Amino acid sequence: MKAAVIVFPGSNCDRDLAVAFERAGFDVSMVWHKDADLPEGVDIVGVPGGFSYGDYLRCGAIAAQSPIVKAVKAHTDRGGYAMGICNGFQILTETGILPGALLRNAGLKYICRTVGLKVATSDSAFTEGYNAGDVIGIPIAHHDGNYFADGDTVAMLHDQDRVAFTYDQNPNGSIADIAGVLSENRRVLGMMPHPERAADDGHGGTDGVALFRALAGVLTPA
Repeated sequence: MKAAVIVFPGSNCDRDLAVAFERAGFDVSMVWHKDADLPEGVDIVGVPGGFSYGDYLRCGAIAAQSPIVKAVKAHTDRGGYAMGICNGFQILTETGILPGALLRNAGLKYICRTVGLKVATSDSAFTEGYNAGDVIGIPIAHHDGNYFADGDTVAMLHDQDRVAFTYDQNPNGSIADIAGVLSENRRVLGMMPHPERAADDGHGGTDGVALFRALAGVLTPA
């Protein structure tokens, strides 16, 4: 199994994400944002949290035009797996790979703490290691994590069981408490909380481990 982690100027969770993938059994490559191609044979692409250049305009908007993001979109268009976390989620919405947008937190303040995250569906490669309804502890660290989509899009996400996670107690004003969403083919996940920061006892919690292990199990060749 091969994973590629995209690195932007300002990324600060790229190494954490790489380690989480590696501990789940993935062979990981770090890919610079100016590269035009993904490594051959990549099974999943991780777009990590932190910051990307141009966030002063709108988080992820300029980064979404990077050469490597075009390769990521081609990968997902072919049915490849991808996961965007925090700033990575912002980039995936800016490209249109996932619906919606991330706005400034409702309280207009940066939030950094562990929150209760409810598993909304176990019907995906990312969430099948949990039971729907489970509440897990996952850290958040964002200033622009307020997920927004119009009413029709929110209804569609619920109707198609594409809401992956919701906040147990909404910290940022996200519509319908949404913390993570899936693509139509369920092979792309975008989420604001950081499961890679909950994948080691030294981080204070391991509730994110099941996500990476479940994903590894799905992508392991038969």
